[in-house]
Amino acid sequence: MGKGKRVAFYLRVSTGSQAVENQRRELAAAAEQRGWTVVEIYSDNGVSGAKGREQRPAFGRLCSDAVAGKFDIVAAWSVDRLGRSVLHLATFVEDMRGAGVGLFLLKQGIDSETPTGRAMLGMCSVFAELEREIIRERVHAGLARARAKGKRLGRPTTVTGATEQRIRKMLEGGTGKLKIARTLGIGVSTVQRVAAAR
Repeated sequence: MGKGKRVAFYLRVSTGSQAVENQRRELAAAAEQRGWTVVEIYSDNGVSGAKGREQRPAFGRLCSDAVAGKFDIVAAWSVDRLGRSVLHLATFVEDMRGAGVGLFLLKQGIDSETPTGRAMLGMCSVFAELEREIIRERVHAGLARARAKGKRLGRPTTVTGATEQRIRKMLEGGTGKLKIARTLGIGVSTVQRVAAAR
């Protein structure tokens, strides 16, 4: 990442008692050493890195501004300032790459303009894909285990036994399914389910 580049800092602390000043000072020294111009500082205070983009307002603005071309590089003090999950980090790296924005992580010495930095960030994407596959396998295994135990999957029904009885009586009396649903304030699919179970 050459001289004259525009850099944006992302600072984050997870508790209100911590301060971002140390992160800012170290990043400013690194930027000065590389000849970068600091154009913006985004700071989320008292916010966990496990939170998504929508729960970290400064991080959300950073991502939008990157796409708008407001800077060339995002610099963070450490990888864990950007997120706590490999999956989140890989998504961020891909978003920045798509926007043509480089990434610099001070503590890990990762610079996306160097071959080593690109390799490290590439590995991050590989591990994120592995994490996605592991999560998918666990979900499928959990669903299969629940089915094997006879558990009913899907949204829980909010219809009581008394309501089901009323549905059955109305069906026996010749009332249409749509009218039953409207009268009882329930979905037609619920009426159909009770009708099918008769």
